[in-house]
Amino acid sequence: MLENNYTMPTEFLLVGFTDYLPLRVTLFLIFLIVHTLTVVGNVGLIILVNINSSLQTPMYYFLSNLSFLDISCSTAILPKMLANFLASKKSISPSGRALQMFSFGCFADAECLILAAMAYDCYAAICNPLLYSALVSGRVCVCCIVSVYFSGGVTSMVHVSLTFRLPFCGSNIINHFFCDISPLLALSYTDTYINELLLFALWGFIQTSAFVVIFILYFCVLLTVLSIKSSGGRSKTFSTCASHLLAISLFNGTLLFMYLRPTISYSLDTDKVVAVFYTVVFPMFDPIIYSFRDKDVKSALRKLLDRNWTFK
Repeated sequence: MLENNYTMPTEFLLVGFTDYLPLRVTLFLIFLIVHTLTVVGNVGLIILVNINSSLQTPMYYFLSNLSFLDISCSTAILPKMLANFLASKKSISPSGRALQMFSFGCFADAECLILAAMAYDCYAAICNPLLYSALVSGRVCVCCIVSVYFSGGVTSMVHVSLTFRLPFCGSNIINHFFCDISPLLALSYTDTYINELLLFALWGFIQTSAFVVIFILYFCVLLTVLSIKSSGGRSKTFSTCASHLLAISLFNGTLLFMYLRPTISYSLDTDKVVAVFYTVVFPMFDPIIYSFRDKDVKSALRKLLDRNWTFK
């Protein structure tokens, strides 16, 4: 009877990082700069890939989609976060909460899967170069991208739907800077076992399986690289793969840490700090890690700048 006599709060309050106004203004400026760099860097990469014929390959097709996901993840969180830094009341409506939860969950899951697709592309290019055009054809790339967004959307919709069915008749204060699942589950007075089980089963399966697939593929790549007789070729190939593997490990590692734990082990203050990295920091650095260290991207960018300079 108790579970049937609750009303959904008309708004939720986000605790954020601090109530000290000068620090909030400082954080606003810092995160505004970071968001601007994220959007400019990733949009620039998308444009560069689409206008340069030398970058019309599966690798850069995946990279441009990764850039889109980085922009989407950042935009799902940062605009509301920036507004709350300057607002006297850091609130969000239930519909805004649902939209933010769905958007971030969808794009975060999609990013895990697209990183696995990029690892597969790297594996095919290095370990099976003669079969590369068949293994990573245009049809395969499109199917991968469709599957990535579909999987992210379905899993995120399941979590949002189940979370919205929970009773929140007590506190409406979310100890976070955005509407994440973990702090919302902590607000419900009922048993959240089903939600946690699905969190492990769905997101855990996607994130863990993507990480395992990436690890296996890059292990095969490593064995192939070590078999290269030329030290120069071995060093060049390993350098590219190491950059990709580092970024993949950081992103997947933080997500595994955040979501594959029981509710009792949550430390929301710690989680907020960790969440900053995969929602704010990593999307800004991805264009550098994945692209601007790549000689083809640097060459295409140099040609574009030289062309614009010539026109002037």
